[in-house]
Amino acid sequence: MAKRTSFKSPNRWRRYALWTGGVIAGAGLVAFVALLIAVYTTAAQLPSFQSLKSSPNGQMIRVHAADGTVIVSLGPSYGEWITFEQTPKTMRDAMVSIEDRRFYSHFGIDLRGLLRSAKLVLARGTNRRIQGASTITQQVARTIFLNNKYDVRRKAREAILALALEHRFSKDQILELYLNKVYFGGGAYGIDAASRKFFGHDARTLSLAESAVIAGMAKAPSRYSPTADAQAAVDRATTVLKVMQETGAITSQQAAATDPHTVRLAPEPVQNSVRYFTDWALPQLDVLIDETDAPLEVWTTLDLNMQRAADDAIRGATPKNAQGALISLDRDGGVRAMVGGTDYVTSIYNRGTQATRQPGSAWKLFVYLAAMEAGHKPDDMIVDEPVTIGGWSPRNSSGRFNGEMTLRTAFAYSVNTVAAKLGQEVGFPTVADMARRFGITTPIDTNPAMVLGTNNVRLLDMTRAFASVGQKGVAVTPYGITRVTANGAVIYQHEVDTSHVLVAPFVAAEMTDLLQTAVNTGTGRAAQIGRPVAGKTGTTSSNKDGWFLGFSSGLTTGVWMGRDDARAIPGLQGGTAPARAFSAFMKRAVANRPIENFDTQVTLPDMQLEPDQEAYFGGPDNGTTIDADGNPLPVTGDERPALPPEQPQQPGPQPAPAQDDRIDQQFMDRVLGRSPTRQPNRQPNPDAPPPRNAPPHDDQ
Repeated sequence: MAKRTSFKSPNRWRRYALWTGGVIAGAGLVAFVALLIAVYTTAAQLPSFQSLKSSPNGQMIRVHAADGTVIVSLGPSYGEWITFEQTPKTMRDAMVSIEDRRFYSHFGIDLRGLLRSAKLVLARGTNRRIQGASTITQQVARTIFLNNKYDVRRKAREAILALALEHRFSKDQILELYLNKVYFGGGAYGIDAASRKFFGHDARTLSLAESAVIAGMAKAPSRYSPTADAQAAVDRATTVLKVMQETGAITSQQAAATDPHTVRLAPEPVQNSVRYFTDWALPQLDVLIDETDAPLEVWTTLDLNMQRAADDAIRGATPKNAQGALISLDRDGGVRAMVGGTDYVTSIYNRGTQATRQPGSAWKLFVYLAAMEAGHKPDDMIVDEPVTIGGWSPRNSSGRFNGEMTLRTAFAYSVNTVAAKLGQEVGFPTVADMARRFGITTPIDTNPAMVLGTNNVRLLDMTRAFASVGQKGVAVTPYGITRVTANGAVIYQHEVDTSHVLVAPFVAAEMTDLLQTAVNTGTGRAAQIGRPVAGKTGTTSSNKDGWFLGFSSGLTTGVWMGRDDARAIPGLQGGTAPARAFSAFMKRAVANRPIENFDTQVTLPDMQLEPDQEAYFGGPDNGTTIDADGNPLPVTGDERPALPPEQPQQPGPQPAPAQDDRIDQQFMDRVLGRSPTRQPNRQPNPDAPPPRNAPPHDDQ
């Protein structure tokens, strides 16, 4: 019995072995058939080669200045598609040598490389994933169809796709896809984008050393990019050359004669303050267009020469430890220059479009617009005297009261008491409505001190308001994008709207008269540029903010300076550093523009010919400043913000006769070179109609 048992035992194990082997072979056969089916099915579903060439991964946006210069490239950057034949042989050989030296011998998966990598992992006793086993074909599959998430399912799909790609396309086609799709860092996809970014020329003329640098980046773009670590890029390129020599792609003499250290890198584009503009303009694409996939070419209004002038002006005039911002609008609203701070690299906060600060006396633009719309004229007489409104008593920066003067004189010297009296006369809600009408988007409080600029505003809004005055009362809407193209087709084209009239043309002309006087002889003298300029200064309490806004030759520019923490800056006034920055910028910005004289010879139409104000601007919007019954909301002492009076300006000749220390109209006429102005009767007949200025003005 024992012999029988020992005799049958080997047979039993033999049968088990045969049965197990059969099962394994059967399972292997089934798996192989399943793999073949999967590969052939996947291959049949793959897009054509032409489709794969024209499907970039992600949306690229290239932003152009007004002259067509590319100022910023955002998102993935794809250069020109370089065919296999157009690609330098050294570039093809470098990539194959360092990334997949058996590329032309395997069928999509390098089993030898896979086993070698697995052996290294086991020998090191680590649980890290297998590195260096992906073929070029697998990388193409992952780049085009998958993501970089590492798990077993993704690796299985990658392998099947690689086999399908090898079945569907030739080796040369796969390598062409790889060279034009692989990521090289810095947003550059493909060898042409990388060549243009790092070397400043297209990929057709890549040298051996440049090819080695680019091929070396494919493994780890963030580590081996020459702009990230030049020495690491050179060391990696040296390794590529050694491998190319080992594979026979180049000779030892070629390797010895090639030095990656000699490669000259293209300079990085200077973006700095340009990014303030693009950061403001590009988010508007979400509203302007619906395209989210195709590469976009965005054409803008930015003038690079003006932008450089704006940079220089802000950096040259801004006080130490302070910030400055400048925005310049063309007559149609196009933003020609935008500087949101002294240095974009250290602070991306745009103080021109995001910051809200008190404008000081620059706000008087709206007070005087409301007064002149109500019937006042620049030559009307008003008394500079102490005034108290609701317990608030404004003071002048000079500390004195000058008695009777014209509105023109009061505006030129930024007399606070006169602004307060005008605001009380027309109504503070009316001033708020005028500010809203001219584009102020921030909340407006209608307490009496608001006439001196206690409400926070944005520089862009204030610049827009002054530009609308310069355009004879026609609304100016700032814009930065002129057109957008996708795949060569125009999908957006900006259209300028000049149909919205904010005030009657004669009111805008009267306001221009006052603004011109403020620059010629008032607080804005430092803003003169040798041609007609109209503008206004603004300074807030304790010299926390300085403003100057003005226009000349169709260009309107606003300047703000101050500290982000709103601390005082000794000596900062609207008529000093901001006015000087305005002058420095505008002299360069309008140098090639014709000189334009202002039409300030205002003649009002006859009373019966004046159009109804509704025809110009519609009904007032005082919803935030009146109660349900239409009465002005009361302002308590607690709600009244601190007064920011206009600060004293640069000392100069006393603008009033020595005998009575008063600014008078004769002095203004003499400084402005005007004919002597007829002095209004100081005791007018109360029954007499208001004086008119000769023939009616033609409203256009």
